[in-house]
Amino acid sequence: MKRYPRDMRGHGPTPPDAAWPGGARIAVSIVLNYEEGGENCLLHGDAQSEAFLSDIAGAQPWPGQRHWNMESIYDYGARAGFWRLHRLFTGLNIPVTVYGVATALARSPEQVAAMKSAGWEIASHGLKWVEHRDMPEEEERRQIAEAIRLHAEVVGERPRGWYTGRCSVNTVRLTAEEGGFDWISDTYDDDLPYWLETGTRDQLVIPYTLEANDMRFATAPGYIEGEQFFTYLRDSFDTLYAEGCAGQAKMFSIGLHCRLIGRPGKIAGLKRFLDYARTHERVWFPRRGDIARHWHETHPHRRRPRPSRMDRESFVAHFGGIYEHSPWIAERAFELELGPAHDCPAGLANALARIFRSATPAERLGVLKAHPDLAGKLAQARRLTASSSFEQASAGLDALTDAERAEFATLNADYVAKHGFPFIIAVRDHDKAGILAAFETRLAHDSATEFATACRQVERIAELRLQDMLK
Repeated sequence: MKRYPRDMRGHGPTPPDAAWPGGARIAVSIVLNYEEGGENCLLHGDAQSEAFLSDIAGAQPWPGQRHWNMESIYDYGARAGFWRLHRLFTGLNIPVTVYGVATALARSPEQVAAMKSAGWEIASHGLKWVEHRDMPEEEERRQIAEAIRLHAEVVGERPRGWYTGRCSVNTVRLTAEEGGFDWISDTYDDDLPYWLETGTRDQLVIPYTLEANDMRFATAPGYIEGEQFFTYLRDSFDTLYAEGCAGQAKMFSIGLHCRLIGRPGKIAGLKRFLDYARTHERVWFPRRGDIARHWHETHPHRRRPRPSRMDRESFVAHFGGIYEHSPWIAERAFELELGPAHDCPAGLANALARIFRSATPAERLGVLKAHPDLAGKLAQARRLTASSSFEQASAGLDALTDAERAEFATLNADYVAKHGFPFIIAVRDHDKAGILAAFETRLAHDSATEFATACRQVERIAELRLQDMLK
């Protein structure tokens, strides 16, 4: 059995109404990454210097050596950049979520006091600002626990939100399993929060961003001046705000770093954007914890059966009747590479249709022959499957006059005599008159054309049945 863990569907074609407080058309989440003092450094017990996200072009780690210039740039973020940003946000009365590296917070008590005094949310950014991709799972689990412990010691309470950033394939699962986070953000896959089921834990995920992010000042291709940053933020805001005006309110995350955006020429672009956004009506500037509380209250998670997570017996029991009297289609579909994208009607319909389409002509003919005649003897004897009974009744085929019943009987007989299988049509797409018209038209087809037409109708019937089952 193959299962594909990545979720390529998300909220699907009709995302939920965010219903932001006050009818806001957009939620602008400002995140300030506080990493200064938590980066790779020999003073921190690391084997090499930091090389990530600084103004040093092409920086490389220095094994066994301190990198004075790198340390100095990080120090700027704590000494000057943070306070410039603190003055900006408190002056505009815009609340901020801080992604705080625990060891960095421990080395910056004045900054922590200022964050708390301003009412900023201080979430965890891990124990150290280091790469986690090769970290053994148990070591990462230990460091998550130590980050929480140290954060609580320094800040006064445990963090309720989490973002590692330089994460491993295990990070999201491990932080969800920890069980104490109202939200986690180590994903970049949506414009709205969503729920992630991890074991018995229903974890809220608030996706983050790497593009509406000042890190692009330190990466290529990236921004070289504040005006470029402003332009990108403005264009992103305008697109999302327009969607909100059209009833599809979204979230806009903006990522900042003290040592980057805290520089005078860069912060000018940020300030320009904030002034621009504040000229619009119904713009909400929440902390991520505020978003989490709103989502918990407005969009609580409800678990439902998911085809991709069913065992074989359950899967066949649920979907073995989608193709009339042909459970072998569900049995084979179970062996496909199913994933979250197949937990919706369109997704599972596609998986089942793949099996039907790749079957032998004889097998496909068997599926066609398994269908009952429309308004035929089985219907009169009430021996149709529940799905077929419902479908035929939806078009009024359970309440025919004697003359209509005789007409259907004649058409059925003529069709089977010519093509060798029953007339099949997705009756829920038609009324009684439309069905009779299709009968007349399709009787004139050659059998090869009609075989293909009937197969398409079988797939359509399956799709409609799944829409009823997977609401």
